[in-house]
Amino acid sequence: MTIHKEGFKTIAIATIIFGIINILSFYFLSYSAPMLSWVIFILTLGLLLFLISFFRIPKRTLTISDNAIVAPADGKVVVIEEVQADEYFTDRRMQVSIFMSPLNVHVNRNPVTGEVVYSEYHKGKYLVAWHPKSSTENERHSVVYRKDGKEILVKQIAGALAKRICNYLRPGQLVNQGDEMGFIKLGSRVDLLLPLDAKINVKIGDKPQGGVTVIATW
Repeated sequence: MTIHKEGFKTIAIATIIFGIINILSFYFLSYSAPMLSWVIFILTLGLLLFLISFFRIPKRTLTISDNAIVAPADGKVVVIEEVQADEYFTDRRMQVSIFMSPLNVHVNRNPVTGEVVYSEYHKGKYLVAWHPKSSTENERHSVVYRKDGKEILVKQIAGALAKRICNYLRPGQLVNQGDEMGFIKLGSRVDLLLPLDAKINVKIGDKPQGGVTVIATW
């Protein structure tokens, strides 16, 4: 397991704060209220470890397949439905949505190998990530991949806690399946808009692993 680059600064600041709080706690409370001092230490250590785990990148054997669309994120499948596309596409698409809790790995990965033909950031609200309108009203970043004449859209969506979406892709870039496309801090959601003839391999409630689980084939 390694730590994502987006977490270096955050973890460094959190570690300094952890040290200051506990130095002051032990200096002022260890004699008069030792139990309170230990409670503060345990709670702050737990928060620090949680923060470190949030930025983790576990070692995995990624799925590489020409006809597979792999999960761009860890989480839970909360939506599988046919929708009218409202960005880039003008036709109807099959939407698969993955909800990411703060406990999930938050690295986002390219679902296919291909060319990035669209990459756009949108300002927006911070509704809870499972809200039906979060896909169109929340802060988000949309990317369209083209492979063998077919296109899919992946939308990174901020949630109520997520305040920063990181995306590393630009139009014209050639990318490989399983490589990083970005990172979302804290709870969030990722939507995929797929062609209607794509064969969906997951169901509501499934818990895919980013870069590993095959969401659909085409």
